[in-house]
Amino acid sequence: MAIPSPIRVAAIGTGNVGRHALAQLITDPRFELTAVWVSSAAKAGRDAAELAGLANSTGVLATTDLDAVLATHPACVVYTALADNRLAEALEDYRRILAAGINVVGSSAVFLQYPWRVLPAEMIAPIEEAAKNGSSTIFVNGIDPGFANDLLPLALAGTCQSIQQIRCMEIVNYDTYDSASVMFDVMGFGGDMAETPMLLQPGVLSLAWGSVVRQLAAGLGIELDEVTETHVRVPAPGDFDIAAGPIAEGTTAAIRFEVRGIKDGNVAVVLEHVTRLRDDLCPDWPQPAQHGGSYRIEITGEPSYALDLCLSSPNGDHNHAGLVATAARVVNAIPAVLDASPGIVTTLDLPTLTATGLYAG
Repeated sequence: MAIPSPIRVAAIGTGNVGRHALAQLITDPRFELTAVWVSSAAKAGRDAAELAGLANSTGVLATTDLDAVLATHPACVVYTALADNRLAEALEDYRRILAAGINVVGSSAVFLQYPWRVLPAEMIAPIEEAAKNGSSTIFVNGIDPGFANDLLPLALAGTCQSIQQIRCMEIVNYDTYDSASVMFDVMGFGGDMAETPMLLQPGVLSLAWGSVVRQLAAGLGIELDEVTETHVRVPAPGDFDIAAGPIAEGTTAAIRFEVRGIKDGNVAVVLEHVTRLRDDLCPDWPQPAQHGGSYRIEITGEPSYALDLCLSSPNGDHNHAGLVATAARVVNAIPAVLDASPGIVTTLDLPTLTATGLYAG
């Protein structure tokens, strides 16, 4: 039997998620790395293996030039570059890649997981048009938004006779999440309680996680009447440090929010995050199933379910494991995405992704 040729892939971004995706693209024999894009001049010119924390050189040197990446003609791009604080640029990147006839799997921007009725139509149209013209496909996923609140709850729902509500929760201590831009600039941790951070500006939660509740609703075969959001913040009781930097007394140290999908006056679907920077904060809030954090799915129906998903890794803690899972989710989707119809595809469109070729003994 002929051995299939490796899939030519390029990596866009080498940050918290991207370096794990890059490591898999280099070491997984299903893939051949053609190029790596980086956002900083400090990383440009460095070997992909170095950026991925691997020993053996690949000969593929990082560049800040997206055109140079596209010129290597990969079959697929793995896009993990941060999009939260550069949304317009990220969407333009996607448009250019898809228009060039190159498929995309990505971990950002998260609302592309299921953008319809989440993004304005004028923001979706250029992506769909580029995919149509390039006969290319894009799939955005991860763990959250991603398999912890699309694949897993829908699999459980498929064994119910009736459902009143699906609730998906992330209950995590973020103290080891080492990204100052996400933790401080986006989420507002360590910030003045009198100021509203980017994440909690009106409509942003529904923009970021509305994709979750609307996709789950689509999986249930219902159309939501509206999506609402609510949040609460709690200040730090004293000064302490986290991986991303210092947290001063009185600044934001815990956030709890919900994005709710409403149908006929009832809360049909809920995405809830319970985020602490210390385990002892807000003891009355939901607690994780393991130290540090876990994901939880609660389905109220016949039958009802409560499923706790606990991540761990021999190479790090729960936050490290979540980053690896996010990277692997999109990298492992590449073959299915190449076989999919052009356009924006979601978990509802793709076959179940299996672990073929991943056994490591």
